[in-house]
Amino acid sequence: MGVTYVLLPTPSPASIDYPSCDQILMTLMKLKLNLILGDIAHCFNVSTSMASIVISHWTDVMGEQFKVLIPWLPRETSRATMPLLFQRIYPRTTCIIDCAESAMQRATNPDLRSDVFSQYKSRNTVKYLVAEAPNGLIMFMSDAYAGRSSHKFITMDNGFLDYLRAGDEVMAHRGFTIRDLLDKRRVSLNIPAFTYRRNQLTNEETTCTRRVANVRIHVERAIQRLKVFKILSQTVPISMAPKLDILTICAGLVNLKSPLISEV
Repeated sequence: MGVTYVLLPTPSPASIDYPSCDQILMTLMKLKLNLILGDIAHCFNVSTSMASIVISHWTDVMGEQFKVLIPWLPRETSRATMPLLFQRIYPRTTCIIDCAESAMQRATNPDLRSDVFSQYKSRNTVKYLVAEAPNGLIMFMSDAYAGRSSHKFITMDNGFLDYLRAGDEVMAHRGFTIRDLLDKRRVSLNIPAFTYRRNQLTNEETTCTRRVANVRIHVERAIQRLKVFKILSQTVPISMAPKLDILTICAGLVNLKSPLISEV
């Protein structure tokens, strides 16, 4: 079963004379289905400009209020709710991190196009860091960064490191070359082994890599839950680029669902 969350009472702009429940539904439809504004306006029998005002307003409101739905779990809570797979193999794991990307509508500004162009995806994207507790709860969502930003820069720039304490252990894939950042904080990094300048991994490294992959899949499943919201799995409209509170909203809604990992 999921969890119920009640939005705090919030006055709508004076220009909006429409039931709040319909305004919220309008906004959620935009996030979940990524409908064009004209279609949403038609569904609710309002003008396109009114639909835009409503969605903009509630995106701001929910983006602020949903922050409480993305809590950084105390170490004791995280370990008490840790699935058996983690308890057996990686009992000190604090979080699993990954960067996700969403396609961004092509900008008219050539400088902006250059910033958001991802060489890996070969298109314009925004990139964001997701940190998940071993039990599947999303504990951290970064702001959105231009697609060309490196994993290391995003990790260093968004405040994520401030949540870590000495003795914590972070799990990531080999694209996160952040060991130096974590060493300064006496935090361990668990990543798959490299074959850098070698023909193959040792048997021990192969086993370790397989184990990391088996548990890291959970953060990928969390990202898949985020991408159920088509605003993130399809192309993000350029008009919503300044309102990437949508990341917080989608992560908060994911955390309201039934647990990603039921075995504890």
